[in-house]
Amino acid sequence: MDQDPPSRHAAALMPGFRYRRIRTSGAEILAAIGGAGPPLLLIHGNPLTHVSWHRVAGELTRRFTVVAMDLRGYGDSSKPEGGADHAAYSFRAMAQDGVEVMQALGFARFGVAGHDRGARVAFRMALDHPAAVSALASLDIVPTWHLLSNITLGWGLESYHWFFMAQKAPFPEKLLCADLGYYIDYKLNKKGVGLSIFAPEAFAEYKRCTTPEQVHAVCEDYRATVTLDYEMDRADFGQRTIACPVLVLWGSNSHVGRHLAVMEAWRPWAPDLRGWAIPTGHYPAEQRPDLVLGAFLPFFSGEEPVEAG
Repeated sequence: MDQDPPSRHAAALMPGFRYRRIRTSGAEILAAIGGAGPPLLLIHGNPLTHVSWHRVAGELTRRFTVVAMDLRGYGDSSKPEGGADHAAYSFRAMAQDGVEVMQALGFARFGVAGHDRGARVAFRMALDHPAAVSALASLDIVPTWHLLSNITLGWGLESYHWFFMAQKAPFPEKLLCADLGYYIDYKLNKKGVGLSIFAPEAFAEYKRCTTPEQVHAVCEDYRATVTLDYEMDRADFGQRTIACPVLVLWGSNSHVGRHLAVMEAWRPWAPDLRGWAIPTGHYPAEQRPDLVLGAFLPFFSGEEPVEAG
């Protein structure tokens, strides 16, 4: 059953979308649904919500049925306990949510685009559910196995939160929750980019959703990443690859673009690969939606995208 948008900010940012809460085998997921045509799932990153796609979602609905979900632990989705091994926040568990959300909406096979944590969820989804994922687009990541096996000083300094948030509970939670407003301002204020790229309503939505419960869930996400997710990827490296076409975009002025060899990292995982850097920081869909759309529209339509010159 459809429901009202979760906030006035979401209503303003996602006009024309209807909302549903969908029970999966491990969580209750908030999803925004709009448009008509082939199905396309959009998955956000940390510390964002589904509204991070607001500058591209409307245009995508002209060609696709767009489903933008809040990951479990984030936004207005439920925040289950992680468990002793944090398995409830593994990318495998979150990928299962996404597949079950799309099945509940009647879609057995679909395209998926992810940013940041959402791209890692989409990566695991494509490996674990090859029959479900028809095409995968990734914004501003390299696969987890490569990343954690090739850490550089520059990347580590800019991505301190990976290892801080993965510390044993409740250490990072207590420190972060001491001043949530300061934390979210600092987290989103990326080097060389600043906060001006965010729509005021989107920034307000990220602040609304930055609660102690979400902070704990995000820490569980990172705890799972450096343990279970890393081991899953290590086991799969050289054994499994992504069966569908893969598009990789990254910001030339992000921690990914400055410190990582992106295509080299993706190539062992994705035989059918294309991608390039775009002149953004870590939030391409909010900073340069035109360039993201220019690649997404042909790619998810089954055409070969061309790098903007």
